[in-house]
Amino acid sequence: MASRIRIHLDENVDPDVGRALRRHSIDVTTTQEVGLRTQNDTTQLEFIRAEGRVIVTHDADFLRIASTTDDHPGIIYCNKIGHSVGEIIRGIILIYEVLTPDEILGKVEYL
Repeated sequence: MASRIRIHLDENVDPDVGRALRRHSIDVTTTQEVGLRTQNDTTQLEFIRAEGRVIVTHDADFLRIASTTDDHPGIIYCNKIGHSVGEIIRGIILIYEVLTPDEILGKVEYL
């Protein structure tokens, strides 16, 4: 397994988040870049499992998924209301800096 968390942004996360994370040398993919735009949550989940990527999402459906299984690389959930793009970026960077892929495996981190 990778020594650092690799990130995947779902389609509702502001693209500026991905650009900022890349400036911090964080490995990031976006739903748009990998051709998953408009795909359902199951397809997104299959992608992050196959790629070993932690998904960043505003979609509460992923919280329901996480309540039924821990078979995922990790979920970073952020309620979009009340969080600026800068706060989201800083929160993801903090998680990236303090957690390993093994430590977030099967877990949900909240921003």
